[in-house]
Amino acid sequence: MGTALASIAACLVLAWLYKVINWVWVKPKRLETCLRHQGLKGNSYRFLYGDTKDNLKMILDASSKPILLSDDIAPRVDPYLNLCLRTYGKNFIMWMGPKPRVNVMDPELIKDVFNKINDFQKPAVNPLVALLTKGFAIHNGDKWAKHRKLINPVFHSEKLKSMMPAFYHSSNDMVSKWEKLTLDSADGSCELDVWPDLQNLTRNVIARTAFGSSYEEGKRIFELQTELSGLVMQALVSVYIPGWRFVPTKMNRRMKALEREIKASLRFIINKKEEALKEGKAASDDLLGLLLESNLKEMKEHKNKKDVGMSLDEVIEECKLFYFAGQESTSAMLVWTMILLSQHQEWQRRARDEVLQVFGTEKPYLEGLNHLKVVTMILHEALRLYPPGILVNRETRKETVLGNLTLPAGVMVSVPILSIQRDPDIWGEDANEFKPERFSQGVFNATKGQVTFLPFTWGPRICIGQNFSLLEGKMAVALVLKTFTFELSPSYTHAPYNVISLQPQHGAHLILHKF
Repeated sequence: MGTALASIAACLVLAWLYKVINWVWVKPKRLETCLRHQGLKGNSYRFLYGDTKDNLKMILDASSKPILLSDDIAPRVDPYLNLCLRTYGKNFIMWMGPKPRVNVMDPELIKDVFNKINDFQKPAVNPLVALLTKGFAIHNGDKWAKHRKLINPVFHSEKLKSMMPAFYHSSNDMVSKWEKLTLDSADGSCELDVWPDLQNLTRNVIARTAFGSSYEEGKRIFELQTELSGLVMQALVSVYIPGWRFVPTKMNRRMKALEREIKASLRFIINKKEEALKEGKAASDDLLGLLLESNLKEMKEHKNKKDVGMSLDEVIEECKLFYFAGQESTSAMLVWTMILLSQHQEWQRRARDEVLQVFGTEKPYLEGLNHLKVVTMILHEALRLYPPGILVNRETRKETVLGNLTLPAGVMVSVPILSIQRDPDIWGEDANEFKPERFSQGVFNATKGQVTFLPFTWGPRICIGQNFSLLEGKMAVALVLKTFTFELSPSYTHAPYNVISLQPQHGAHLILHKF
């Protein structure tokens, strides 16, 4: 009996050792050989870490010093990828741990990657990163399709109308705060870092639109999510070793405690709204109320079948995604828009003239915001030069053809959005310059019909909240332009860096003048 148990234990240990060796060495070297035979260049795979250590070192070095406003931001924001582009060209292999990442910049290949969602799937998420959100944005296959179907009605254009008051009140609160600062000064101007206020603006919008009357409870969840986001970034820049999340490190314990508190708070809010719906009360117009209404309708139509609709835990994860995605991209878009307009006073004047022509002394309204052509051009150009997400990854789960490449299962395909949107071969020699007139005839004409403008990605999985974000952005920009002129402060330091989204590392110090 003892001999048999020892033999079983030995077999289990050997099987485990084989899996580990295969994961950290055999499989990566097999994939590398396959990709190199197809002409792809890049560093050779290095045990366990690949290029991760070099990548992290270059990021730390780059982020230690600012750049000039006229400098290309790519060497600072993603220095290792930029080095690979200069060394190997546009198609190459990088190693983020034991998994190869193939860089793709050809518009036709990008179209395939984003269109063929079953061939190029969302990669498995680091379990520690998943504590931030496990919403539909990371799902694949039938689960993604089910959740997307239930969430689509929440962001319908008709539903966005009901969110206009939240956009207005949150933006107006910020503008009123700034206005008081200018009025309290002797010359009607003030210097401040607008970045924290723009983050608070977008957080307040999400708290109001996601939870309505539960606004104050929503703000508390944001504070927890913000702390969790910082810890997630630390996890992202390291190689995840399977099982590491179970090790009771200080960071792991704190991340799990934050997740528990966030889920408990969301569960309380959701339960209140579900009870109201079951009692026959109309759904509230906030995102959560609309999602619960869509979910309840789906379940009733299918007579509460087990695999239909979302569970409570799944609704919680979608709420966490509302928080995370809903404020990150919009606050980043707004801060870079204000920085760019501070540099380019003529475009600031043109945008203000348009806002005053459309609204006069009225507060901004939906139809008017939709007719702001110059403001829309400026937002698009800001998103081109400073996309919130600088790259997107997909993964092959089976052998897949991409152009003239045959990619084995287990290969990451990386679309470097920042590099694509600043590529002179695509956008011309002035690709790094602020020229909103590129978008005077819309995105399709600006891109010549190619898939090269990707701030919200593209295809079936395009960001479901892009219209929400742009409408919120137009409201904030309109109110700011109606109230102030602004310029860069001498203390402004140009230091774009990537923390979940592309952000100003040292804030955005501007001088505001009451208009």
